[in-house]
Amino acid sequence: MNTADMTTRIATGQGFIAALDQSGGSTPKALRGYGVDDSEWSGDDAMFAQIHAMRARVITSPCFGSGKVIGAILFEKTMDGLVDGKPTAEALKDRGIVPFIKVDEGLADEADGVQLMKPMVKLAGLLDKSVAAGMFGTKMRSVIKAANPGGIAAVVAQQFEVGAQIIAAGLMPIIEPEYDITAADRVAGEDILLAEIIKHLDALPEGQQVMLKLSIPATAGLYTPLVSHPKVLRVVALSGGFSTDDACSRLAQNPGMIASFSRGLLQDLRKQQSDEEFNTVLGKAIDQIASASV
Repeated sequence: MNTADMTTRIATGQGFIAALDQSGGSTPKALRGYGVDDSEWSGDDAMFAQIHAMRARVITSPCFGSGKVIGAILFEKTMDGLVDGKPTAEALKDRGIVPFIKVDEGLADEADGVQLMKPMVKLAGLLDKSVAAGMFGTKMRSVIKAANPGGIAAVVAQQFEVGAQIIAAGLMPIIEPEYDITAADRVAGEDILLAEIIKHLDALPEGQQVMLKLSIPATAGLYTPLVSHPKVLRVVALSGGFSTDDACSRLAQNPGMIASFSRGLLQDLRKQQSDEEFNTVLGKAIDQIASASV
């Protein structure tokens, strides 16, 4: 797939985007959930080898290439690795899956009810490497924990500022200002978030687009104006801590949004499962998430 093919696939594909981008801090927890005890690895290299093996098993599963997964978000080390003897991005594209790369370097301490992204000192080099690897786009995450207008405005401004650098590098940015689903004031805060996003979308230069990754809104249909906005290629939803069943039920109430789940996709997979068991469990999750997305 070339860039035009990948753009069309993301814009019109009937399916969802898999999030396979757990990074250093969240990898041990992800491995434990997969049934890999901390005693089974020692040091970062062994840890990343274990998580890459899990991701490679997912990517090469027949159901992952069924057409219902239209994109996948990778961690840098996953992009650098091989799947079936090929660079991961190429292995994905061979299956009709558009590759994205996580580019943020973690979250800053909370201030004004939000966590901005830490300074992204490695961004320029990572963007160059991602273009060379054939990636289509990027993903970067901030977190909103309270309906603080100044904090929310700062999160969105930072996301779009970095997004402009990503567009200039020739990649499609997924802008992800996650709203904490446990926040008591989420209804009010998501209204503020929507207004800020629209303000920045309207200011984008002609011909530029971004993608948006948002928490499934407390008010069903809230983000419909974003789904139809000409500067938005696609709006995707994170599972945000909801179970697969709950996330899919809520997502189905928001036409036009598609899933970009991590926990909701992988939560029932175990290293100890036979290939037949593994593929059956993964296939069931893919079917459920794809159905909620379309």
